[in-house]
Amino acid sequence: MEHAGNSPNNLIIEPMSEEDLKAVCAIEKVSFTDPWPLESFQTELYNNRLAAYYVARLDGEVTAYIGAWLVLDEVHITTLAVAEKHRRRGIASRLIEKLIDEAGSRGGRFMTLEVRPSNMAALKFYEKFGFTVLGRRKSYYRDEDALIMTREGLQPYEE
Repeated sequence: MEHAGNSPNNLIIEPMSEEDLKAVCAIEKVSFTDPWPLESFQTELYNNRLAAYYVARLDGEVTAYIGAWLVLDEVHITTLAVAEKHRRRGIASRLIEKLIDEAGSRGGRFMTLEVRPSNMAALKFYEKFGFTVLGRRKSYYRDEDALIMTREGLQPYEE
């Protein structure tokens, strides 16, 4: 897997806005079996004061996004996806590094997320950032359990 240092130099990461939602939903639709509808992203942006959502932009185009809830000292990653034509370029790594930095500066001490056991690419990606499997949520997805992964400490990842 390529590392964040190999991501495009002109990549910009910034907070998600209403104007980004059409592109975010298009990426969401091709990335997940059960994609979130537009209304879910709108609710996260405008009604969830615990939510932190970012987009990665390359030459003005939204290429990826990440979302999380910052609850006390826990950061719960809710979503992360990269447009298919931009995968394996270090963009997801840059997004997770942004989230780690942001959450750490806001008092976050650990991160959690759910991932499909069948999603080997995601499992390897999160393991690279120090996440370990903590448990399993039965029937979390419509067709599969979820693995609960966690990472203690929000110091930046180093190889």
